[in-house]
Amino acid sequence: MLEFYIALGSAFWLGVLTSISPCPLATNIAAISFVGRRVAKPGSVFAAGLLYTVGRMLVYTVLGVILVSSMLSAPVVALALQKYMNIVLGPLLIVVGMIMLQLITFNSGGSGVSQRLQNKVESMGVWGAFLLGVIFALSFCPLSAALFFASLLPLAIQQQSSILMPAVYGIATGLPVLLFAVILASGANRLGKAYNKIVVFEKIARNITGVLFIGVGIYYSLAYIFGVSFW
Repeated sequence: MLEFYIALGSAFWLGVLTSISPCPLATNIAAISFVGRRVAKPGSVFAAGLLYTVGRMLVYTVLGVILVSSMLSAPVVALALQKYMNIVLGPLLIVVGMIMLQLITFNSGGSGVSQRLQNKVESMGVWGAFLLGVIFALSFCPLSAALFFASLLPLAIQQQSSILMPAVYGIATGLPVLLFAVILASGANRLGKAYNKIVVFEKIARNITGVLFIGVGIYYSLAYIFGVSFW
């Protein structure tokens, strides 16, 4: 049970890291600002942030149910995962850690919003935030894709949790939006200071987590690939 709660906490932390990494953070801020400027009541701004978070959570939960359940329901795949998961996990964690430390970089085309989509979102009012949450959750950047597909999904498969792990991850990816929604509702002049603090925190958290990922990946590789015993 303790292992499950640790995995649940890891899923939450992966979601937080995803939410404050540069690309998702930019879309998060763009989304809440985009919808927030269309409503006059502070309560509506907060509701927009909440709906945006629900939209993201729904996408990750559906993806988790489809991908994790399909893998676990196929006997051959499930057997292979049980047999080789720890072997694959080591190199996978090392690669994700290197991406976090920007030792491996990718060119990202960004995730712009077309004029047609902007008009559609504006016409939906507060509920447009839900649509943006769904769309932006599907707009994977290299780092967010690595965190979701290479870190969260193996964790969910290992714990056989196709709903809870992705759902917790999805909620965590929307936390900055809720934070910015509260700030927007209480006064937009605090937005810049909050953003700068999150940017600094993101760099520190990403680097520490990247080093930890590489360290754990090296441990898994030595233990399960090369058969090194540490006990």
